[in-house]
Amino acid sequence: MIWKKEKSPEQQEKERQREIDKEIHNSAEEKKDGTKTHGEVLRDQITDALKTYDKNSSSILLSSLTAGMEIGFSYLLLATLFYFLEGKMAEDTIFKMIAFVYPMGFILVVLGQSILFTEQTALLTLPVLNKKRTPLSMLKLWGLVISGNLVGGYFIGLLLVWLGPRLEIFDLHVIETIALHVLKAKIHVILVSAMVAGWLMGLLSWLLASFRDTISQIVIIFLITSVLSFASLHHSIIGNIEVFTGMISSDKVHLIDYLSFQSTALLGNAFGGAIFVALLKYRAFVFNIGK
Repeated sequence: MIWKKEKSPEQQEKERQREIDKEIHNSAEEKKDGTKTHGEVLRDQITDALKTYDKNSSSILLSSLTAGMEIGFSYLLLATLFYFLEGKMAEDTIFKMIAFVYPMGFILVVLGQSILFTEQTALLTLPVLNKKRTPLSMLKLWGLVISGNLVGGYFIGLLLVWLGPRLEIFDLHVIETIALHVLKAKIHVILVSAMVAGWLMGLLSWLLASFRDTISQIVIIFLITSVLSFASLHHSIIGNIEVFTGMISSDKVHLIDYLSFQSTALLGNAFGGAIFVALLKYRAFVFNIGK
């Protein structure tokens, strides 16, 4: 009788990973209607994420800095719209109307291929789940992207606080009102709200990979981000501008308010994108592969 040598857990894990990689590659077949299979989207997402990991740190920082500034165009429009409608509509109605202009900055960022933290969170988690990159490398990349997004937000925020009143398109009262609106929820509510926002932004990244034409992508971006605004969900990058501008222009918004909000929103967005989208989408595919 010939005894088979039992494979070690490490060998079994390697074979399992090879099987997953092979299945991702083999299942990547485009559907006839122009959309993609789960496997093809997953493959493309991992490929795109690996390209981001391989970029120079300076390139990543500059791209994320650009995204932080570009998202400011959403703030410019929402502040201008609020100022225009103030006194003509109830305040709660104005905040709902903002949903129609809120997506502009996101459209510019995504189609311009700048690196936005909330849109990239789930994407950058996939190579870690697929064992192509380490959790430490992911956290370092997250740190670079967050830093660039925040600094870009500070720059555009300072510019708009100076420019808005001088163009008479909005004033400091509007800036304060928007900041206080973002901060009005309890900290635990902001955390859960940010998790849902991160979930939606992760889905945005996934859905964008399913469509190739620009019109479809714009529609998806508009739908997802308008939901964020209409539901008053907390987004750490545009929220950074909203609260930062309030802090530097109003005595009702303090540094501790900004730090508390920003850290909570970042944590919630990261958790929502990484867990609810990246992990669940990845595991949903892996569970179909026989052990």
